[in-house]
Amino acid sequence: MTRQSTTIFALSSGSVPSGVAVLRLSGPLVRFALETMAGLVPPPRSARLASIRGSSGEVLDRGLVLYFASPSSFTGEDVAEFHLHGGRAVVAAVRERLAELGLFSAEAGEFTRRAFVNGKLDLTEAEALGDLIEADTEAQRRLATNNAAGAQRELYEGWRSRILHMRAMVEADLDFSDEGDVGEAVAAEVWSEAANLAHDVRAHLGRLREGEIVRDGYKVVLAGAPNVGKSSLLNRLAGRDAAIVTPEPGTTRDVIEVALDLGGVKVRLLDTAGLRAEAGMVERIGMERARAAAADADLVLLLVDAEGGAAELPDVYGETLVVRSKADLYRDDGSEGLRISAVTGEGIEKLLKIVGAKAASSARLALDSVVPTRLRHAEALREVVLELSAGIDSRVGLELRAEGLRRAGDALGRLTGTIHTDEVLGVIFSRFCIGK
Repeated sequence: MTRQSTTIFALSSGSVPSGVAVLRLSGPLVRFALETMAGLVPPPRSARLASIRGSSGEVLDRGLVLYFASPSSFTGEDVAEFHLHGGRAVVAAVRERLAELGLFSAEAGEFTRRAFVNGKLDLTEAEALGDLIEADTEAQRRLATNNAAGAQRELYEGWRSRILHMRAMVEADLDFSDEGDVGEAVAAEVWSEAANLAHDVRAHLGRLREGEIVRDGYKVVLAGAPNVGKSSLLNRLAGRDAAIVTPEPGTTRDVIEVALDLGGVKVRLLDTAGLRAEAGMVERIGMERARAAAADADLVLLLVDAEGGAAELPDVYGETLVVRSKADLYRDDGSEGLRISAVTGEGIEKLLKIVGAKAASSARLALDSVVPTRLRHAEALREVVLELSAGIDSRVGLELRAEGLRRAGDALGRLTGTIHTDEVLGVIFSRFCIGK
């Protein structure tokens, strides 16, 4: 008996105790479990109040029972739900009874994996469903909702259809080149279309960072000399003591990160070690990490105190905003940079507005159109471009050019799961919570 042929169950409503606990079932024994434990199988998509009974007929709980008949269910199999009182003992007793009837506890992501296997959704939709569950901000929710509705699938399958059409034309050129309506004109049309598609995929791939900003956060690094107020600013923006603050230089040795929600966009705020010429071995390691974080940042907030001199941050390539800290200690001399005080709050609201606007601007394009959202997507898309480029190359034989088109189509198929391996599926679905 394969795992796919078993009937699984899981608590899908979160940890207990709770007001209501939902146990979800999926598989061929669903109707049997309903008849045995609830004494009925409700009409599909209708709730019925029933007594849920144990092996000796005792009532374990009274709750709602729902049934979703195959194939019109989330997994494509028969699915049922027990809506119970959310006590630990109640849930444990019902789970034990289900196990006695031959049902198995679900693994992480097993319901969604069965939905994929049964053609209810593709891999991009499954990934987006996981993102939707994990979404902390409005931007993350919107991006995940769009992709869960099939936005990525439609784009990638559309590209794959174009490649299949090109392959058909090339095969015709190979097999029927002596026919009057198949020849150089058809081949020229194919390779022109392949070049156009490669351009479209490159442009799409170039927007990977936009999708990453929404999913993973807009990265803002606090950088500057020791004791310039980076950790104090981090604590002020986080609303808690996330970093240790002392008068001693070099207190921060590692990168400390907190997450903010600014206007519905996740912002990752990173406090880093102070940059100075003289430092011990451990502090130098922290400084290297600071430079690496700044080089990879979407925005660097370069802090100098309000009386400080010129602000410098070596080896940083990206947008930098000079912030003059400790404004409560020094008068305004008109120097460059936004004046702030982590003590009094001066300039903090303005700083948040600036950072929030930049983050929202970076995320907006990802929400207005389809963008890649994962490294897996980027790797497959790069392969598409590479193979299309091989097909466009007129210096090689037509058979090899046709093979390039086939490989490009296969790479797109792996994106949506039309072509897949168990290893890829294992990585994707292992991220899901139990019961989804």
